Amino acid sequence: MKKLWMCLLLITTSFAAFADEGMWFLMYLKRLNEADMQKKGLRLSAEEIYSINNSSLKDAIVQFNGGCTAEIVSDQGLVFTNHHCGYGAIAELSTPENDHLTNGFWAKTKSEELKPKSLSVRFFVRMDDVSKRILGLVNNKMTEDERNKIIAAEIAKIQKENSENGKYVVEVKSFYQGNEYYYFVYQDYNDVRLVGTPPNSIGKFGGDTDNWEWPRHTGDFSIFRVYADKNGNPAEYAQDNVPLKPKHFLPVSLKGVQEGDFAMILGYPGRTNRWMPSGGINQNVKFAYPAWVEASKTGMDAMKKFMDQDQAVKLNYASKYSQVANYWKNRQGMIDALTLHKTAASKAKDEVKFDKWANQAANKAEYGDVIKTINAFYSATNEKAKHDNYLMGMIRSSAIATLPYSIGSGLEVYAAGDEARRKDILPRLKSAIDAGYEKNVYAFRRAGINR
Repeated sequence: MKKLWMCLLLITTSFAAFADEGMWFLMYLKRLNEADMQKKGLRLSAEEIYSINNSSLKDAIVQFNGGCTAEIVSDQGLVFTNHHCGYGAIAELSTPENDHLTNGFWAKTKSEELKPKSLSVRFFVRMDDVSKRILGLVNNKMTEDERNKIIAAEIAKIQKENSENGKYVVEVKSFYQGNEYYYFVYQDYNDVRLVGTPPNSIGKFGGDTDNWEWPRHTGDFSIFRVYADKNGNPAEYAQDNVPLKPKHFLPVSLKGVQEGDFAMILGYPGRTNRWMPSGGINQNVKFAYPAWVEASKTGMDAMKKFMDQDQAVKLNYASKYSQVANYWKNRQGMIDALTLHKTAASKAKDEVKFDKWANQAANKAEYGDVIKTINAFYSATNEKAKHDNYLMGMIRSSAIATLPYSIGSGLEVYAAGDEARRKDILPRLKSAIDAGYEKNVYAFRRAGINR
């Protein structure tokens, strides 16, 4: 679930340093968080952070290419994001002769900016709570399949009602294990061009060794620009598109940060596993994450062997290698931290307290076996979690492994369509096949590499 969240991370004073953290829905800031945040130094109102009627901070914080956070910093659609977030686009635009990933790139004029084949920026428009609407249609007497079918049908209705005939992308997501539902409305811009990037020696300084460590000393940034049609609407790439005039952009300050300043993060993605029970934590530490780490390392070693032999292969696999390495380092760090802090044991103590409450006469019928049942599920699926993470780890490391599945899905849609539908799909299907196999097979053949 990749939503826009407010995360308050760090507040300092001259007397003491302390942290107050959480993940908060923007639509509830006024009611739940504004007063407390302002006491701690926030100078903005909740309306200035999230508004559906006026420009606000959320209009300058965008989702970059489906995952990362980025910021609009000018009235000319200029976007700042991390170097590792722009990594795939930079690698795609690079060749052995013009290796922007290794050497860096700076467009001196807008006409020199580079357009990758596929890159998007998503703006958050609004959100709302539809929990009562969806949950009012289901009950505990239904089977899981019946329940899921009804919920899926209602979600489709909500998405259609709020898309304004395709103008917006609407996602409905469940929270708290299906106890609440919210819809999120977005607008996507697909003409996004590279403006500048430091060389890899700066943007990825420290490499995987320093990744997920603090402090870091890398120049982890890259710069892009969002383009639109002359009316400011999303448009596919065209030479006469113009830089987007955003509803809001972040002013850049050169004053620096002072002790006692209020600090917060607004960004993507928004998800947490903090409510996972002890059985789930044990499963991750002892089964799932070790399998993920081993599979990732195996895939990385295989990629690096061929990447080191040919620069074209290195550029083709640079983004995938970086993604796999990112999670490899993250999961090993999670194993180390969760083990060091004995998080599962701490959770188990809390579960004992919950069990005492759950087994009181008034609660026993509904909650008495909750902890026991949940942790029994994790025990029963430990080996499956190990297997699944080995498998997914290897698939993540191989671009060609997923091609038959993705192309097969497209062929199924093509076969099921009428003549007009097939005529529309065929060029895109051919393009996907050509691009997939050219990028992931031809480069190896050109380099004379036999796998």
